[in-house]
Amino acid sequence: MPLFSISFSCARPWPLRRQGFAARSAVAAFALAASAAALPANALNATEQVASYAAQSGQSPQPTRGQEFFTGKHGHEWSCASCHTAKPTVDGKHASTGKSIRPLAPAANPERFTDAAKTEKWFRRNCNDVVGRECSAGEKADVIAWLLTLKP
Repeated sequence: MPLFSISFSCARPWPLRRQGFAARSAVAAFALAASAAALPANALNATEQVASYAAQSGQSPQPTRGQEFFTGKHGHEWSCASCHTAKPTVDGKHASTGKSIRPLAPAANPERFTDAAKTEKWFRRNCNDVVGRECSAGEKADVIAWLLTLKP
């Protein structure tokens, strides 16, 4: 029994049926790779995430705006720096729980901004705490662009 079956509406049977497992595997691998390429990538680096947010916002990222956003209180009690420190190349500490937070800057913590879904999750949570709303794509691009300028 074949591992998978693909049917086409044509007069002749699928030509790979007569061929072996290797040919079917190659077709399956190609189909898998093609479908993966069509999906949004979750494993991006920080630079690619800045580019994605900049494209969504239609504006160029500005690191100085990112620093201002990061250190500003936006009319609320906290800023991003309240937990991540004004120097996000060092460990931070959650303002409420006291839990240690690894450095936010990618140069000091290479794991930062390598997963788009995780980045979105934390922006959503933290922006609601700090700004009282979701951050815009431009704000996200600016903050990450600033973080990319920092060295440990």
